[in-house]
Amino acid sequence: MDACPNASVFEKYFPFWNALPEKDKETFCRSSIAVKYEKGTTIHDSSECTGVIIIKSGCLRLYMLSEEGKEITLYRLFPGDICMLSASCVLDSITFDVFVDAEEDSECHVVSGCAFADVSNRIPEVKIFALETTVSRFSDVMWVMQQILFMSMDKRLAIFLLDETAHSGSDTIKYTHEQIAKYMGSAREVVTRMLKYFAAEGIVEVTRKGVIILDKAKLRALAV
Repeated sequence: MDACPNASVFEKYFPFWNALPEKDKETFCRSSIAVKYEKGTTIHDSSECTGVIIIKSGCLRLYMLSEEGKEITLYRLFPGDICMLSASCVLDSITFDVFVDAEEDSECHVVSGCAFADVSNRIPEVKIFALETTVSRFSDVMWVMQQILFMSMDKRLAIFLLDETAHSGSDTIKYTHEQIAKYMGSAREVVTRMLKYFAAEGIVEVTRKGVIILDKAKLRALAV
């Protein structure tokens, strides 16, 4: 397996790796590539089985499209995360359409969906890993649905801004109103109107560089 450039990656991220027969390790190695995606690239759409994606650097966004073309962000993936929903041929029970874009310039390792499905059909540990990885993300999906269906817009926006500051480590959210709306599954006009309200209350400052958080205490109070 020394000839497999991705063997160390598989050993790190796939708990079943060392227990695989050599022929299955060879299948993974032959059917995997290291890929660099430029920011804005659509990596996966509903018409294909792209494969299992391991994120080495950057950020990927998974989202759904309504019939009207409205995007609903399900969750984002960061270095060390694994994307299973891009390998629909592995999980027959996943019947809804998911899209994956590169949010940033990203480096990933991609295992062919067909190769992964072939091994998982023969090795129960691989199938269990695929299912557990997918199920672990459904809590994120349900949280998004709960926000859209049951939460007021001011609370949703407050949660979004707090999550972004926690992730970036900065009090400046460098997104346009259009991007924020896309992430939240809302309309740009609604986001703009709510940000104006937040600004009038002294919670944020809206600038050309983005949204600057001025009062986290008030923001947390809205998010409760």
